[in-house]
Amino acid sequence: MYLYLKSIHIIFVVSWMAGLFYIVRLFIYHVEANDRPEQERILLHKQFDVMQSKLWNIITTPAMILTFLAGFGMFYLNPYLLQADWMLVKLGFVGGLLIYHFICQRIIRQLKAGVCKWTSTQLRLWNEVATILLVAIVFTVVLKTAIDWLYGLIGLIIFIAVIMSAVKIYKYYRLKS
Repeated sequence: MYLYLKSIHIIFVVSWMAGLFYIVRLFIYHVEANDRPEQERILLHKQFDVMQSKLWNIITTPAMILTFLAGFGMFYLNPYLLQADWMLVKLGFVGGLLIYHFICQRIIRQLKAGVCKWTSTQLRLWNEVATILLVAIVFTVVLKTAIDWLYGLIGLIIFIAVIMSAVKIYKYYRLKS
């Protein structure tokens, strides 16, 4: 039973992450629609509201819930997991991912109400936060106790710097052309 729950957990983590990655892309397009002529902007905003709502309510949030249910099931079947240091670190990163999820939910509401203050560049940077958390979670789970936390932390900081630099470089070339 444990391996079935683990498989379900992985499947819905993938679905949850896909939803988180795509929702922020929709936010970017939604914000950039503000630069369009009024008729086009109104039409695009309505369409993005529908797309965001369906993605969030039909895929992303249910996938998050099923991820957690499968995870809790795994803890129920193997409570010793909660005694592993790597699991506590993973749960810390997962807590960050939950915060990320609910901030995205707030952005959906702001965009729908027309009061979102995020720029497309800020949203591009925000999109990378999910990537950073995913990388941290996967490395923590795969390496478990074999990880040297100092090297892992340094590697994560370097990864963050590379991602943030890539976003800035992309913005430079996008504005240049």
